[in-house]
Amino acid sequence: MITHEQLLAELEKQTGFTEFRAGQAESLTALFHEKNTLAILPTGAGKSLIYELYGKISQRLVVVVSPLLSLMQDQVASLNFRGEKRAVAFTSMLSAQDKAYVESHLMDYQYLFISPEMLTNPGLFARIKSLNPGLLVVDEAHCISTWGPDFRPEYLLLGKLRTALGSPLTLMLTATATPEIKADIKAKMGLTDAYEVVTSIDRDNLFLGTKTVESQAEKLTTLKTFVKALPKPGIVYFSSKKMANEVAEVLNQTFPFGVAAYHADLSSDDRFKTQQQFMSNKLQVICATSAFGMGIDKNDIRFVIHFHVPATLEDYWQEIGRAGRDGKPGIAILLYQKHDEQIQLALSENSIPTRDEVQLFYRSPKRFEVVEDDKFQLVKFYHDHGYPETELANYFDQRRMSRERAIREMVSYTTLSSCKREMIGSHFAAKMKPHDETCCSNDLTLDQIEQLQLPENSVAQDNQESTTDWQTVLSQLFLLKN
Repeated sequence: MITHEQLLAELEKQTGFTEFRAGQAESLTALFHEKNTLAILPTGAGKSLIYELYGKISQRLVVVVSPLLSLMQDQVASLNFRGEKRAVAFTSMLSAQDKAYVESHLMDYQYLFISPEMLTNPGLFARIKSLNPGLLVVDEAHCISTWGPDFRPEYLLLGKLRTALGSPLTLMLTATATPEIKADIKAKMGLTDAYEVVTSIDRDNLFLGTKTVESQAEKLTTLKTFVKALPKPGIVYFSSKKMANEVAEVLNQTFPFGVAAYHADLSSDDRFKTQQQFMSNKLQVICATSAFGMGIDKNDIRFVIHFHVPATLEDYWQEIGRAGRDGKPGIAILLYQKHDEQIQLALSENSIPTRDEVQLFYRSPKRFEVVEDDKFQLVKFYHDHGYPETELANYFDQRRMSRERAIREMVSYTTLSSCKREMIGSHFAAKMKPHDETCCSNDLTLDQIEQLQLPENSVAQDNQESTTDWQTVLSQLFLLKN
């Protein structure tokens, strides 16, 4: 069995680092003791190093189930850039020819990144199974609980897929999980006895601020005031793609630095270009929906502002975790206008099937054999997997109520006059730093921001930037065959 000293030697050999971050060594030790592991580590804690080093040492195939195309591309490009050429993302972006190539050469890869939907492909699944994977990784594992029931239901199949793969050693990674979500992840994966590695989720270098405004016009003015005052780069999150576009345009017209929108309606090329320009500081501010940020490996983001109330405290904590990953001070700001939560309530109502919709489908499922409506596709998934009508209708009612409770809790955080970090700690059952002047504010002011002494702007270095873009683009071009 590998010792801690051997792990340290491998760490230095593979990465140049001489020390592990909190939770990394414990997770690796558990895996090398053949323990299925749920690791809850804060954003920026180097979760990917755990499975990367496991693959290097074991020389077994590592299958990483990942929720987002951009996240998979980033992880493959990062491995390629650091000299690991045996990594590939099997995604819908590949041509039929490239998919055939990857599938026929799977034995040549050490790391395979794949979505839960793609993993259900029978031919590809059989090929992966034949290679006897050494480690199955569920990255952003909270998606099993938060996305699986009513957004990405294929996440609910991962437990059965794992069993069908031969029950390989499994690592589940996340930065945000309440005790209830932890239990739900393990139950849905069929790993109720999984070993838990839990480090502090507190990001004590982040100041938590909220600001209540009376109108949309005041909110936009307040946003511009904060963006002007804050060091860059930063991210502004929206619940509306339309608003992300409109505010990005306003900010571009107001300030001399680059601002761009990022959301799912942009082409993959535009998203990639925007992301790379932000990574190299050509763009100083991104106006984004939640499609941006998960897995973004940029450590000098100084602020995250939410223009709209997120759906849950888990989403909020995940998204503000983009800031201050270099350990230097950062700030998270939530702007709130009364009834902002109606946006999230409407999104919830429009995504969860009603009892009438469930009944309509079950009365005549053949009518919906080819269906594009998201809600009926969701009902079809559960129908095809044997869920009884009444049970499903009750389940969706419970999900709707659960979402409404989460949104109300998010509003409570926004208007809370006592310590916000303490409320976050209570929600996650986590120990947080004691309240002080660097902790939080319920009525954020420019004077408070100034007193935080945030680091100065990150400035794009043209020559270095050009080199980095070259290397990044080359990594993307040769994802498949290097």
